[in-house]
Amino acid sequence: MGAVVLVAAGLPVRAGAGERRGDDWYENENEEREPYAIGLWGDLPYSTEQADIGIPNLIADMNAQDLAFTAHDGDLKAGSGSACDDALYVRAQGWFNSLRAPAIFTPGDNDWTDCDRPANGGFNSLERLDHERKVFFSTPFTMGKHRLRQEVQSTPLCLGVNGPTPCVENRRWTHGGVTYATLNIQGSCNNLCDTAPDPAEYAARNAANIAWVQQTFQDARRRGSAAVMLITQGNPGWDMSDPTRAPLRDPRTLAETDANPDGFKDFLLALRTEVINFRRPVAYIHGDSHYFRVDKPFQDAQGRRLENFTRVETFGDNQANGLNDVQWLRVRVDPGSREVFSYQPQIVPANRVAVPAP
Repeated sequence: MGAVVLVAAGLPVRAGAGERRGDDWYENENEEREPYAIGLWGDLPYSTEQADIGIPNLIADMNAQDLAFTAHDGDLKAGSGSACDDALYVRAQGWFNSLRAPAIFTPGDNDWTDCDRPANGGFNSLERLDHERKVFFSTPFTMGKHRLRQEVQSTPLCLGVNGPTPCVENRRWTHGGVTYATLNIQGSCNNLCDTAPDPAEYAARNAANIAWVQQTFQDARRRGSAAVMLITQGNPGWDMSDPTRAPLRDPRTLAETDANPDGFKDFLLALRTEVINFRRPVAYIHGDSHYFRVDKPFQDAQGRRLENFTRVETFGDNQANGLNDVQWLRVRVDPGSREVFSYQPQIVPANRVAVPAP
């Protein structure tokens, strides 16, 4: 059967994209595997100018394209000098709900782990994460003018300010024969360093993240998914090549080598096993270190590059240059192609700084 386009409130959606009920979409395991596009962004906004001008420009640019969904990989503000008050999350929710396509979000360290910094208001980090769970993750649906129903992690439990609580921010969904998942993995050593490290919180969340990534690949194999995409915030560091932007790590053992607390090794070991066993394409999306790139830094225990793994870091920050990095990434997803994912940076014409739009 060929691709059929439906139009719901101005949003074109392929018939194979799932089952539509009103403005909401539900998974359909028998969906067609036609090509489609998604939008990725994150680490925005980091300044008032970016919030007031750059983000509206970016959202308008996304809304002008036919996207199956969008995903923001965390950090709704700068790391210091900006309060983690309730208004921050209300503002972000408004942006997400102004997107025509389903809008996915995963938390960033600037949204909760770093909220205990005095320059950010000295909030309790776990209380801020609990608040994000209420604002963004209170239902199994995404945000956006059209919503997508997702699977929500229920166990193992993470920690909240009052004790164990479900990691409702960890989500999974399948679209067009590709499995997607979000994971709450952070910068600041994954909450093991900075102002008030919390080893107990880290241990619970890390166990949940490892279980979630293992279950995601199990689900992808069961469905016969053509590929897996994981979306998270923190840059864990993959090797010894990037000391200015990420932890230094032995690429074979995956042990951190820069004497900082290692909040990533156990997860990376589990991820590497899953990537190798899956064999098909795996994309790992993150923000955190504010440098757009698409590369292949993940190696096996013998130092050989994992050919089926691609790391993608989204645009973000660069507040010193105004709107310079208030951009997004369009990913074309073709489940019938060999590599499945292809990447096209989207430079929003109204956000160009160094070189004016033609």
